[in-house]
Amino acid sequence: MNGTSVIDVGRPAIRRRTLSRSLRGGLKGGEYTWALAFVVPYIAVFVTFVAYPVVYGLWMGSEASLYRELFADPIYQSTVVNTILYLALGVNVKMFLALLLSGFFMRPGWWMKVLLLIFVLPWAVPQISTFISIHWMLNGEWGFLNNVLYTLFHIEGPSWLNDRWSALGAVIVSHIWKWTPFWTLILLAGRMAIPLEISDSAKVDGATGMRGFVHITFPLLANLYLICTLLSTIFLLGDFNAVTFVSGGGPANQGHVLATLGIRNAFEIAQPRLGVAAVMSALPLVIPLVIVLMRKLRTSEVQI
Repeated sequence: MNGTSVIDVGRPAIRRRTLSRSLRGGLKGGEYTWALAFVVPYIAVFVTFVAYPVVYGLWMGSEASLYRELFADPIYQSTVVNTILYLALGVNVKMFLALLLSGFFMRPGWWMKVLLLIFVLPWAVPQISTFISIHWMLNGEWGFLNNVLYTLFHIEGPSWLNDRWSALGAVIVSHIWKWTPFWTLILLAGRMAIPLEISDSAKVDGATGMRGFVHITFPLLANLYLICTLLSTIFLLGDFNAVTFVSGGGPANQGHVLATLGIRNAFEIAQPRLGVAAVMSALPLVIPLVIVLMRKLRTSEVQI
């Protein structure tokens, strides 16, 4: 005897109706059609330009032999050192300067607004033209900087981009000069969002100057500062403009970072899988940063 009841027969239909209701939410009729019309293109763009490249890149860099070859390459070893220095100095010096300058630009006066406008100009100028200009300024034979040294002090300037450490230093300084204004504006907005009542109460209690910054301002900006630092680190790991246009990864491929080494392996020596492996070797650092950033954004609000 078949034990299937009328209730059991009706369950698949009930499940289908429940699933349909969940997908529709509170939308009915034409509203659901318009929702699909707006959502489907975004899903298609996400799959085409985000999901597919990520999956394809993971597939290209999935062979263990690629990483054995990569780790044995002395250029890759120097690149890892360069990347660590680039991140450590580029991010921390930039964010520390941005924090200090955000306090400086809090001063009242029309001249401070004019100064802030001038300060933001390096960030507003396109990256390529900025870094190419810096490259020519550091030319060892007839660059602007060496011409100034010779004109003022009658000394021959060094070949800045022909030494690994001076070339890397030029890249780091260029990045800091380019991006400090942007993060200064972010932290300045955070400072301006602090209620005046808190600042006034702190002044009444004697928390002025450095004491007010340590005990009042910085604790209120700490979450914002941390999130900006994490974002800056993630952005800098994928940045190749400064290295490419200032030093070109030189001298003798000793000035690369992981992003530019991936481009060099993929296009200059025609080994795209090795290029993908070079970029993907940064994932052990990127993934924890992204996880910490998402947890920070989800579990605590930015206090400003």
